[in-house]
Amino acid sequence: MSDKIIDLRSDTVTKPSPAMRQAMAEAEVGDDVYLEDPTVNRLQSRAAEIFGREAGLFVPSGSMGNLTCIMAQTFRGQEVICEAAGHIYNYEMASMTALGGVLPRLVAAADGILTWDKIAPAIREKVYYRPQTALISLENTHNMAGGTVYPTDVAEEICDRAHEVGIPVHLDGARIFNAAVYLRQDVAAITKKFDSVQFCLSKGLGAPVGSMIVGSRDFIERCRAIRKMLGGGMRQVGVLAGAGLVALEEGPKLLPRDHENAQILAQGLARIPGIQIDPAKVQTNIVIFDVGRTRLAAPQLVKKLDQREVLSGAVDATRIRVVTHRDVGRADCEQAVRVIGEVVGAGY
Repeated sequence: MSDKIIDLRSDTVTKPSPAMRQAMAEAEVGDDVYLEDPTVNRLQSRAAEIFGREAGLFVPSGSMGNLTCIMAQTFRGQEVICEAAGHIYNYEMASMTALGGVLPRLVAAADGILTWDKIAPAIREKVYYRPQTALISLENTHNMAGGTVYPTDVAEEICDRAHEVGIPVHLDGARIFNAAVYLRQDVAAITKKFDSVQFCLSKGLGAPVGSMIVGSRDFIERCRAIRKMLGGGMRQVGVLAGAGLVALEEGPKLLPRDHENAQILAQGLARIPGIQIDPAKVQTNIVIFDVGRTRLAAPQLVKKLDQREVLSGAVDATRIRVVTHRDVGRADCEQAVRVIGEVVGAGY
């Protein structure tokens, strides 16, 4: 048995590859607040090119990227429609309200996938004494729904109908490249109708730090000012952007393997008595399984797995999330299933 720690807590735990470390060491740098960092400028231009947009902006995190996009498209006292289990509502420290002054308006959807029929009733009537709907935010892939993917036609209908009533649509595309792999489409095609897109370099793509915003040139200039307001104006940040460039070019090529490994986990977990999961619903690299029929609560099971050097995360009292990424292979996933089966079996 290997002594390797199998870290399945998130795809954010990846270490920089040798190519990334070399790019970081050799990066040409300048002061990015003065727009003088050539490596950052290359990263921003390349991201915009890949997404078919006019411009891009490097931000320290996906949370800052989402908040920046929200603040650039709303006014204080307005509302943002988002899915009830969405990341911007549950995992970004209420920043849209605390810092942006806008209120989330939650709409629950099966598998995290909103449709226009669900969104339309949540749009506020245009009267001065009600908070107005300023923005719709979708998440693709949907983290807490288990990495589910928006069908492109569903997302485009939402954008088209929202635009008809004058509402912009933001995409929290933290793992949009995973969605593109699943759909067998490129990211430009599946995001073209969104008004703003945020995607992470530091998740499935494997960079150590950073996310990107892409959109129109005017929108990105507005975001640049908001980024500075939020403390995201960085200096010689080309040392990070260099790794981001490697991630952007090389990371998407590795995602199909991550999806295959997620299926290995899902299918193996489905065979363990007491664990509930439908492998057919695992579309990308996130696997969420229910342990409610075992004798262990999810946090207890996570602790026992930690002791066996398989790291995971409890979603709630009965569910656990595991995420595949570049630094875990097929053998690691098979070993993780064996360990989970042994721990569950001992307490079942």
